[in-house]
Amino acid sequence: MKRAALQFYRLALLVAMAWIIRAHHARLRIGGLVPVTVEEVRGMYPAVARLDLDPGERAGWFVKDGEGRELGYVVRTSPAGEGIVGYRGWTDSLIAFDAALRVVGVRIRSSQDTREHVGDVRDDRTFLKTWNGKPWDEVARTTPEEAGIEGVSGATKTSMAVAEAIQRRLASANEALARAPVPMRIRARDAGLALVVLAGTVLAFTGTHGRLWLRRGFQVLVVVYVGFVNGDLLAQSLIVGWAQAGVPWRTAPGMVLLLAASLVVPWAGGKPLYCHHLCPHGAVQEWLAIRRWRLALPRDFAAGLRWLPPLLLALVVAISMLVLPIDLADLEAFDAYLIRSAGVATIVIAIAGLIASLFIPMAYCHYGCPTGALLNFIRSHGRADRFCRRDMTGALLVALAAVFAWKYAAIHAWMVAAG
Repeated sequence: MKRAALQFYRLALLVAMAWIIRAHHARLRIGGLVPVTVEEVRGMYPAVARLDLDPGERAGWFVKDGEGRELGYVVRTSPAGEGIVGYRGWTDSLIAFDAALRVVGVRIRSSQDTREHVGDVRDDRTFLKTWNGKPWDEVARTTPEEAGIEGVSGATKTSMAVAEAIQRRLASANEALARAPVPMRIRARDAGLALVVLAGTVLAFTGTHGRLWLRRGFQVLVVVYVGFVNGDLLAQSLIVGWAQAGVPWRTAPGMVLLLAASLVVPWAGGKPLYCHHLCPHGAVQEWLAIRRWRLALPRDFAAGLRWLPPLLLALVVAISMLVLPIDLADLEAFDAYLIRSAGVATIVIAIAGLIASLFIPMAYCHYGCPTGALLNFIRSHGRADRFCRRDMTGALLVALAAVFAWKYAAIHAWMVAAG
């Protein structure tokens, strides 16, 4: 029971991290640095108690009272309307709807336009009531010119930019809602990758002891087909991207199966499927392990180096949560197998890891791979399993992500000021 509880604890941490990253990404995409607040909409919804983010295509907030009843729905025109310039800049407006998606009010939230012009638009209550009572779909399909909307006297450009941004914002949401779902596509590469994953899973449980030819032959297949032909390697850039945007099970079912198996097999069966059998970079390192060249690292130095993968995971959390301009692919060796598009950093890491593996067996796997550290975190070690340093480290990483999500605006403002 204790081992089962420990495994579910690890799974819970992994799910929590994915949820925090996804929710934070949705919050930034929809609300930006200044999301809509309860106090901001109280004038239009006196009974409002909370705003629930809608990560769907409308990308707004459900307005609810203290008992969870839906009072309405609100959206902002940014970022969809930021390309619409009035006199000298864009304006972010709030559009409020009732529960039937009829407009109940429009407010100016912020603007880069001239202060006087924005003030004239705010003060013209007739203009801001132009859309009241109109359904979402009617506003979305009717341009300001077709609706006969006239600008505010003295602030024509600013007011018409507000009107155009409102129409474009609702129309873009409707276009997204009308798109047909992408059909499931199973290509030859997906079927081939699925067969490799199945074969690797069989080898993980049956072993290749006494059959070195089988192991080497399968590794050649993994390096050539999975690595250089398909380029289907697990990496932090892929895992974080899926956590943010969703799992592409319709368009990349082979890769989804690879990641799922790489998590489920070690979690439930204790077998390190990906690292030992399906990782091209791990296979090449194993080939380069020349016994007579082995270098013994001092124990304390080796123990210190083992902190590098978790520290890299912490860096991945910081980059993804703070939206830093750093490509996660540059932190690992795996994009080097995509020869045509590989960056310099990932190629250097790959080559350095392979050179190190000539002297230190599986050097990159043990001392430099954050993805391997993630997969090892979820792995069960059977009867020898117990709560240990990796479990505490996992909790700290989740806490770090939560703090970044909670204090993102303050951290972002500090970084801008420091820069």
